[in-house]
Amino acid sequence: MDYQRVAKTVLTAVGKNNLIAAAHCATRLRLVVKDTSKINQTLLDEDPDIKGTFNANGQYQVIIGPGAVNNVYDELIKLTNLPETSTEDLKKVSTPKSKNPIMAFIKLLSDIFVPIIPALVAGGLLMALNNFLTSKGLFGPKALIEIVPSIKGISDMIQVMSSAPFIFLPILVGISAAKRFGANQFLGATLGMIMTTPNLVPGHFWNIFGLQVAQNNYSYQVIPVLAAVWILSLLEKWLHKKLPDAVDFTFTPLLSVMIAGFLTFVIIGPVMKELSDLITMGVTWLYNTLGFIGTGIFGLFYSPIVLTGLHQSFPAIETQLISAFVQHHTGSGDFIFVTASMANTAQAAATFAIFLLTKNKKMKGLSSSATVSALLGITEPALFGVNLKYRFPFFCALVGSGVASAVAGLLHVIAVSLGSAGVLGFLSIYAPTILNFLLCELISFVVAFVLTFFYAKSHTSLMAEIDN
Repeated sequence: MDYQRVAKTVLTAVGKNNLIAAAHCATRLRLVVKDTSKINQTLLDEDPDIKGTFNANGQYQVIIGPGAVNNVYDELIKLTNLPETSTEDLKKVSTPKSKNPIMAFIKLLSDIFVPIIPALVAGGLLMALNNFLTSKGLFGPKALIEIVPSIKGISDMIQVMSSAPFIFLPILVGISAAKRFGANQFLGATLGMIMTTPNLVPGHFWNIFGLQVAQNNYSYQVIPVLAAVWILSLLEKWLHKKLPDAVDFTFTPLLSVMIAGFLTFVIIGPVMKELSDLITMGVTWLYNTLGFIGTGIFGLFYSPIVLTGLHQSFPAIETQLISAFVQHHTGSGDFIFVTASMANTAQAAATFAIFLLTKNKKMKGLSSSATVSALLGITEPALFGVNLKYRFPFFCALVGSGVASAVAGLLHVIAVSLGSAGVLGFLSIYAPTILNFLLCELISFVVAFVLTFFYAKSHTSLMAEIDN
C-alpha cells in the first residue's frame, strides 16, 4: 500500500479546510469534519486500499486496516499539519453535549476497562496454558503434568503469574478508573491496594467506636472499587478547591484516601460487593436457565449489538465471570467471549463467500483482507465494507452465529480470559472445552458461508450487484 497516496486521497475527498481533527484506532482513521455533505464519497469508494466508511458518534471513520492505518495516519498528519490526537481527545471534540445516559455509562465502562484488557489477556492466556498442562483428557486419562512430572515447577510458576492480575484486579481498575474520573491515578492504585492487602482477614472485624466493620478483602472484585474510586475522585476534587495551597499537597491525598477507605469498608464495599454478586449470579442464572437457547439468541443478536456499541460494556461483565471462575472454579465462566468468537467467524465466512462470488477487483481485494481481519477478531472491514453494503451476507452471518452459539451453549464451552475473539480464540478457552470450541467455530463458518453463497447464487439481481 502506498500510504502517502491513500492519505492524499482521504484529504482530497474530505477537504483540507473541512477537516477539524484526526485520530486513529486499530483499523480506522477517525475524522471530525465540519460538513459531511462536502465529502467526495465516490473518490473514497473507488480507492482500492480503502475498505469502507461510516459515520458514528460525530466521527467520519475511514477503514484502512490493521497496521496500515498507523502509516496512513502519519502521512495525513504530515499533509495537514494537524496535531496528533488520541481517540479519547477526539471524542471530546466530536461528542455532542447531550448524551443518552445509557450510552454515556457504556462509554464510561469502555474507557475504564479497555486500557486494562492487555493485563487480563496476559493473565487469562497464562491460565489457559496452565489448564493445558494440568487438565486430564487432552492427552489421555492423565494430565500432561502427570505424564511429564519435570514440568510441575513451570506449571506452578505459571499458576502464580496467571492469578496475579485477577487477585489484584482492584488495583488495575483503581488506576484506570481514577484517570477516567479525573483523580490522581496513584491514589486510585492506593485505594485498590488497601482493598486487596493480605492484612485483611475475612471473618474478622474492627471495633470502631462500637461499630463492627468487617475486614472484607476485595480481590477479584470490580464494582466495589469502581464506586470507591468515584467517591475518592469527588473527595479529591473538593479538597483541592477548599484547602489552602500550603496544605493541599499534604492533606488532600491523606484525607481523600482515609475517608474513601473508611467509607469503602463501612458502606461502599459491602453494598457494591452484594450488587456485584447479584449481577454475576443474574447473568449466570440466565445462562444456566435458558442454556443453549439463551446462547443461541445471544449469538443471533451479537453483531447488531456491536453496531450499536453496546458490546463495549461487556468486558465489565466478562471480568466478573472470569474472576468468579478463576477464584472458585464455580459459575458459568465467560460465555460472552465464546459468542463473540462465533459472531466474528460467521461475519468472516459471509465475507469470504462474497470474495468467491464477486468479479469486482476492488471488492475481491477488500473481501479477502476483511475475511482474514474478521477471523482474527476485527470485524469492522467485513461489517461496514462488505456485509452491510449488500445486507444479505450480514443476516446470513447472524444465522450462522446463532446456530454455533447454541451448540456452544449445549456443549458448555467457556472462556477463562479475554483475547482475540475469532479463530485464535481457542487460546482463551477453558482447556477441556477447546475441541468443542473449534467444532463450533467450524459450524459458524460453514453455516454462514453456505447460506450467503447459495442465497446469492439463487438471485440473479444480487449477483449483478456484487459484480458492480
